[in-house]
Amino acid sequence: MGTPTQIKDAPPPASQPAVDKRAARGATRPGDRIFLGLSRGSGILLLVIMAAIAVFLTYRASLAISKDEGNFLTTFQWDTNLVPPNFGIAVLAFGTVVSSIVAMVIAVPVAVAIALFLTHYAPRRMRGPIAYVIDLLAAVPSIVYGLWGALVLVPNMNGLFGWLDEYLGWTGVFSWEGGAPRSMLTVGILLAIMILPIITNVSREVFRQVPQMHEEAALALGATRWEVIRMAVIPFGRSGVISASMLGLGRALGETMAVATVLSPTFDIQASLLDPGGGTFAQNIASKFGEATEFGRDALIASGLVLFVITLLVNGAARAIIARRKEYSGANA
Repeated sequence: MGTPTQIKDAPPPASQPAVDKRAARGATRPGDRIFLGLSRGSGILLLVIMAAIAVFLTYRASLAISKDEGNFLTTFQWDTNLVPPNFGIAVLAFGTVVSSIVAMVIAVPVAVAIALFLTHYAPRRMRGPIAYVIDLLAAVPSIVYGLWGALVLVPNMNGLFGWLDEYLGWTGVFSWEGGAPRSMLTVGILLAIMILPIITNVSREVFRQVPQMHEEAALALGATRWEVIRMAVIPFGRSGVISASMLGLGRALGETMAVATVLSPTFDIQASLLDPGGGTFAQNIASKFGEATEFGRDALIASGLVLFVITLLVNGAARAIIARRKEYSGANA
């Protein structure tokens, strides 16, 4: 019998690199420290700018509100040249909120449907051109939308207004007396077209991030394509759709030139969405700022402060909704 083969000792394992004591203490490279400082400084600078805007608006608004003869929140009149001046934001707040709600009701379902079509139904050859056209809509300036609305949309709204008045006029919200269709509904439709690309693009990107295993699991259980979308895609992307909707709402609340071009502003509140009249914060500021006196500008700044607060509240509410729904969205699955 031969001698057994001698087993050589295994070489000692390679020594592990020593842990950098500076990294253990949290120190980083110079480039990382510079980047961290720039990022932190940018965040602080943003907060400082927001605080400065709030202080400026509050100070100038207090100068105007202190001399206002009427109630700033409930007065329907806007006349800063009277002695004493009498102005309020009731009509502006109502018009801003109503036109934005109309825009959201129209735009959000259409945008979500387009996003789902592009991500789950459209042939691959069609997705690129359709997405490109939607991106182009987002690049159109506001004044171009306003001109299109005044020259094309408004003259062609009579048929829709007549149909709504015939079948839904009994509600009072859609009654029409035959005036020019420069109303809150027209403004809402125009705003819906303007915010549609924003909501569509963000929702499309969110739906594209749905884990493939979620959809495959639903298909393996025998779900149809619509059931896959309803059970796997929409729950996962709900928070993203809410965020996209809030981005669109922010633009609708602050839109200026398009609304000023289409709307026939009056300082009264119409029960019907089809009757001309009303106004919004941004439209009122744009139309009156150039000819306003120093006090009139302070009054307009006061209305801008209210719009600023409304925007903050909307974004805060959106953050709260997203935080509550995040654990149920499927994102953590």
